[in-house]
Amino acid sequence: MDAADTVDVPDFDNLPKVPDFPQGCAWGIFDKDGKKDLLGTLNLLTQSVVKAAFSEARDGVSISLNWPLNAMTIPLPGRIAPTHKQMTLAESGISEGTGWDDEIHFNTQLSSQWDSLVHWQHQPSGLAYNGITVTKEALAAANTATNSMPTLDHWHAAGGLVARGVLIDFKEWAEKRAKGAGKSGEDAVFHPLDGHRITVEEVEAVAKDQGVEFRHGDVLIIRTGLTEVLQAPRPEDFAKLQNGKISGMHGVLESAKWLWNKHFAAVAGDAWAFEALMPLKEDGSPGGPNDLFLHPWLLSMFGMPIGELWDLKALSEHCKASGRYSFMLTSAPLNIPGLVGSPPNALAIF
Repeated sequence: MDAADTVDVPDFDNLPKVPDFPQGCAWGIFDKDGKKDLLGTLNLLTQSVVKAAFSEARDGVSISLNWPLNAMTIPLPGRIAPTHKQMTLAESGISEGTGWDDEIHFNTQLSSQWDSLVHWQHQPSGLAYNGITVTKEALAAANTATNSMPTLDHWHAAGGLVARGVLIDFKEWAEKRAKGAGKSGEDAVFHPLDGHRITVEEVEAVAKDQGVEFRHGDVLIIRTGLTEVLQAPRPEDFAKLQNGKISGMHGVLESAKWLWNKHFAAVAGDAWAFEALMPLKEDGSPGGPNDLFLHPWLLSMFGMPIGELWDLKALSEHCKASGRYSFMLTSAPLNIPGLVGSPPNALAIF
């Protein structure tokens, strides 16, 4: 990433005012030499930040955070189930020798993913990160060098993502507290389909109990247990799904301010949208999909990528056993111009 030791960015309340946008819009902060930035908060991953992340990798343990592409058992309108076709080299006309090829057709939002900075715009203006207007024509750029959209393929010129990851194991923490309060059985289980809105205060309490402190350039990862439920849902889980309540970070301005002020390079989790669903409207009443709160703030106004539906079960087990909740995180999305979403290909390395 950037060779400089630090990237000095103002806190939320001190960000320069962007005309016609709310205080806290970070457009232009990372621009250089008159050129619009396309990486957003990945600019925080300076050489010194990345080098510090290397010190987390000292035990020789590597854990994949990638849910299988076909793990989602619930059909989602508008998002196709993956198809995987295998063929012999003879069938494909490549060679008469013995060997195999395969083809995969999938939607990038149906399993573990990164949302790029064009996935969800600032809805009133229709603009993506840094005031960019997203069009199909622009997304169809022939190569990344000519791609003016803030999409995931630009990560490769920056060396991919290498950072210090921090797991906030909210499910483990909530269940431990429930048992400490005398609850047992199902009453002591934190269910990700109950729609709990995780507050800043709760994230900080979990971090304190886990013994971790956040650093600039960290990737914040929150576990609710959702992918573990979705991979093998019980009848009672399907019943809960009908309520449309999914636990995640509380979608309010306090959360957005805190996420920016901690200067995270990215956020991720095993929830469907990172933020709790369904979102709330500004007056506190229940909203719908168009009322997403953290998505426009993080993706469009901050330039902060969001990871969703990551597989965090094995990571949780290792963190609990080792007592370590920070690690080196690597991620290399697919490399194709105009990439809106991608499997993260993420590893936690201890």
